[in-house]
Amino acid sequence: MNHSFPIEGGCDCKAVRYRMESAPLFVHCCHCRWCQRESGASFALNAMIEGDRITNLGIEPELVNTPSNSGAGQIIARCPVCRVAIWSNYAGSGPVVKFVRVGTLNNPDLLPPDIHIFTESKQPWVVLPENTPAVSEYYDREKFWPAESLQRRLAFLPAVEAYQALKK
Repeated sequence: MNHSFPIEGGCDCKAVRYRMESAPLFVHCCHCRWCQRESGASFALNAMIEGDRITNLGIEPELVNTPSNSGAGQIIARCPVCRVAIWSNYAGSGPVVKFVRVGTLNNPDLLPPDIHIFTESKQPWVVLPENTPAVSEYYDREKFWPAESLQRRLAFLPAVEAYQALKK
């Protein structure tokens, strides 16, 4: 990723607006059936980033509890006006990490996928680029994440552990 941050995005009606203060940790293109159903498309493109690196510039999104394949659910942040999904928080890290819907960026071309995941259930007509890693299910973070992202993860792990402790 060699573009400048911050970058901005939001929903269709522009009520929910946000600024991504830095590059994301990693960008997933997920081809699982759950993402296909939730997005209404053949995959979901999510930029993982620390929650505190997203600045709210508009109204607060509505947090919608949604089932997930793991059974633990996810929270989808939606515009309360136009209902567009802006980001998700998954059960593992909660609000510490946001999975920002790349399509909500003003310029979504800035964040192509770093990896294609759950390709075992991708639509057969989707052709994956040869120069982007692709795995049949999930992946080993240590193998695929850049060193800087792994370092950033170490910094927010205590917050994830605190979130997990509150859930018990």
